Amino acid sequence: MRPRTIPPLQALPKPVQEAFLAQGVEEAHPPGTCFLEQGGVPVQALYLVLEGEVALLDGEREVGVLGAGEFFGFPSLLTGEPPAFSVVAKTPVRLLRFPEAAFRRLLAHPEAARFFGQGLAERVRLRALPDLSLFAPVGRLVRRAPVFIVPEAPVQEAARRMREEGISSLLVASDPPGILTDRDLRNRVLAEGLPPSTPVAAVMTAPLFALPADTPLYEAVAAMVERGIHHLPLTEGTRIVGLLTHTDLLLHQAQSPLLLLRRIERLELTRYSAEVAHLVEGLFQKGLEALEIGRVVASLNDALIRRLVKEGEAALGPPPTPYSFMVFGSEGRREQALLTDQDNALVLGEGGYEAYFQALAERVVGGLLEAGIPECKGGYMATRWRMPLTEWIATFRRFMETPEPQALLESQIFFDFRGAAGELSLKPLEEAVLEGAKRGVFLYHLARASLAFHPPLGFLGRVRTEEGFVDLKRSALAPIVALARLYALLAGSAAKGTVERLRAAAEGGTLSREGAERLEEAFRFFFGLRLAHQLQAFREGKEIGNKVLWAALSPGERRRALEGFRAIQEVQESTASRFNLR
Repeated sequence: MRPRTIPPLQALPKPVQEAFLAQGVEEAHPPGTCFLEQGGVPVQALYLVLEGEVALLDGEREVGVLGAGEFFGFPSLLTGEPPAFSVVAKTPVRLLRFPEAAFRRLLAHPEAARFFGQGLAERVRLRALPDLSLFAPVGRLVRRAPVFIVPEAPVQEAARRMREEGISSLLVASDPPGILTDRDLRNRVLAEGLPPSTPVAAVMTAPLFALPADTPLYEAVAAMVERGIHHLPLTEGTRIVGLLTHTDLLLHQAQSPLLLLRRIERLELTRYSAEVAHLVEGLFQKGLEALEIGRVVASLNDALIRRLVKEGEAALGPPPTPYSFMVFGSEGRREQALLTDQDNALVLGEGGYEAYFQALAERVVGGLLEAGIPECKGGYMATRWRMPLTEWIATFRRFMETPEPQALLESQIFFDFRGAAGELSLKPLEEAVLEGAKRGVFLYHLARASLAFHPPLGFLGRVRTEEGFVDLKRSALAPIVALARLYALLAGSAAKGTVERLRAAAEGGTLSREGAERLEEAFRFFFGLRLAHQLQAFREGKEIGNKVLWAALSPGERRRALEGFRAIQEVQESTASRFNLR
């Protein structure tokens, strides 16, 4: 982590940066070190976290976590009062400690004064905020009515309104409504050299992405992480009733995916897997469903990919042709767990730029390896799989028109693709898949592939184990994923997630509603059971895998597992009969 690149230092002249950083004293501390004591002696230093995490404690309650690139101690320095929170190291911590005089000189610069002033307001609010459940309606966080501006207003007026209201965005009263953020002012106005008279309509974002105010808090967090947005309008019917920022959500969730998302840009890659595992543990303990956690993890992985792609472009130069960094498999379906590997590829606008995209692929795949995401055992990675969009379409058509059974079994994860980074649209590839899915020979072989993995049911419906273990991925999750893929494509659906595919199949009449509901229930159960056992292995420092000891399951878990295995078996038998595969 480079201190010069973090707010507010990155906005200051280089001599000011150097003078301030030269006064910092580097320190290393073990977990449990208490830096500030709630209600204790007023602070006499400013601290910057370089590595590790510190917790903000209100009594014994953790109300926040600060990581690399974040400051603490400044609220007490600004007010002269005792610390409002204790600050304790959660992990081994490396930090810089600055004397109070250095902090006071820094405040002479408006950018720094504004940054720390906003930080003080946020820390003050922490003590007054309720600890909302992840399942509470996100609308409960609304504290004020939204502020609108007309689309014809100049951006100078918009900036003045933001300053007067103390907010970082304005809603635009256009049709449809839009939004203008402080980032838009920086990136679309100042950086582009546009005049203050530029109308808001020319630089706003429209249409809005919004959620109903009664949306559960966890869904709002997941949606913001997934889209990488910092402002979320909330609606009641057709009316916008509030506008939340990522800061509003962070203040209510000490272990929030948004906190990690905000830090991914400067997080050391070797820390990524551990950070995600701790986040998953926290969300699981709070009762968030495993599939929702999987969606959040996939979105964080997307953010990591976007960071690596951005760094690659910065080192290699602008891409010579538009492209998409494509992910597939569980990442493509947004069904990630703790144990995952890479499944990715590059789709290029046109060929002829092998050296550039080979180098880019090596950088991104290498970065993911460093972050703890291992190579795909089947070799499905961008370092080997990259071609122009036209060739991808031809490849998919070859899979579908003259499918080799074994090749299709190995490559069917390709049909879970989506773009994680890059500007090239994958819509033509999606259309080719839906068109190819109308051909009987492809669906026949896809049906055969969906029967490759069977539930571990033996004589009289008893569970067969391998040395006492059941592989949940191979014997439970993989069959459901394959069946959902088959019947969704048969219904002409482009859905990617397994649950969404099952529902599309039921809606399209290709799978009975009862069958779809039973498979969905089984998928949710097995996904959660696997995650619970992976987290237990993580806590105990054991190897994370997909197998569970059958005898260690509770009677209720064994009963639900049996019901799930039977649901898979029945749909597989129906599939075999339907496609004459007996």
